[in-house]
Amino acid sequence: MRLIGAVLPLLLLVGCSSWQPAPEDIKPVPAERLLGYQTALERGGQLSVKRDVGGMGGGCYVAVLVDRTVAARIGVGEQVRFQVPVGTRVLSIGIDKMDDTLCGMGRLRRELAVKVEPGSQQDFRIVSDNRKGFDILPVEP
Repeated sequence: MRLIGAVLPLLLLVGCSSWQPAPEDIKPVPAERLLGYQTALERGGQLSVKRDVGGMGGGCYVAVLVDRTVAARIGVGEQVRFQVPVGTRVLSIGIDKMDDTLCGMGRLRRELAVKVEPGSQQDFRIVSDNRKGFDILPVEP
């Protein structure tokens, strides 16, 4: 009984952390939630963002911003690709202000400065953790 009492809280904590879905389980963000940076640019680059699956925020969308402008609303297990101009871009996540539920009432802002070269593709993950909350991280090749 003591073992259950010791292990159960640990399992609950782990249950709130996110994990990467299998590649075949990742879905594209539907067109109605794509809000910008979808047109290919002749000398631009591409930023790809995948959102992990997990219990924390599972029923909420997260806003993905490029240069501090909302470019998509992403759900768990989804992926979006942005066509962006070369130079240093600010890639960030924030609260989805289009959501009128409690999900849209919190505070969230994580930002990365991303150097985009012509023809480059860079991959990122949105992760969630019960202690740190949401974050956006580069995916190492």
